[in-house]
Formats: sequence, C-alpha cells, structure tokens
Amino acid sequence: MRVATALDDLPRPPCAELLGWEMIHARPADGWVRVRFQGKPQFRNPAGCIQGGFLAAMLDDTMGPAVFAMTEGALYTVTTDMNVSYRAPAKVGPIWGEGRVVHLGKSTAFLEAELRDETGLLIARATSTARLVPAEKALG
Repeated sequence: MRVATALDDLPRPPCAELLGWEMIHARPADGWVRVRFQGKPQFRNPAGCIQGGFLAAMLDDTMGPAVFAMTEGALYTVTTDMNVSYRAPAKVGPIWGEGRVVHLGKSTAFLEAELRDETGLLIARATSTARLVPAEKALG
C-alpha cells in the first residue's frame, strides 16, 4: 500500500509528465521517496541509451519531492548545485529513483538520489544543495 503524501494533491507538472514520473512509495518522516520514470525511446542519444540530461532531470525530480513530502507540502526546493555521477548506460524502459533528504536546514537542504534499472543496476547518482522556499510562494 502506497503512503499518501502532500504530492498527491498537486497536478503533475509538464516536466514530470514528460519523464513519466510516478510516486511509488514514500516515508515522509524520513525524507525518503521512491519514484518511477519511463525512459522513452525519444530520450535516446546516438548510441541508443538515455541521454544524460534526461537522467539528471530524473535525479532532480527525485530529490525535490523528498523535501516536499517530508515537510508535508510546506517547502519547495530550488536546486542551487547538483553533482551527477553516471555509472552505467540507461536503456529504454522503467527507471527507478530513490531520493532522500540528508539534512534539512532553515533555508537550505542537502539531498541525494540514485537511479536504477529494472535489474537493480545503478545507473546514476546525484547529490544536491537546494534553497528552501515556502511552497505558497513557489507554487502560488
């Protein structure tokens, strides 16, 4: 059974629709989320793998929701820095993301995320620093 989060009350933005973003599970009190993306054929680079920019967007769209869920929709993240390490080529198909809040301060959050394929192979991981903004200002 999937846990309800503050994200359930928001329509998915166009970027999440494009990436096929879907919330799978969350532990809001822990600042942890598990999401699924759809690596679409249109995302492939000339080598036939998912282009790295799409993977970076997926990582970013895994970390921000962890903060939003943890703060029960009170805080929105504005990424100020993100470091991505690519580990393996990503193929067309489902891509699983896990994001977590490492530290939530008053104005800044430190986050991390991983993307894996269906077999559990680590595709990419990221760390991020984000400025925290009241959700009513960011989404209003």
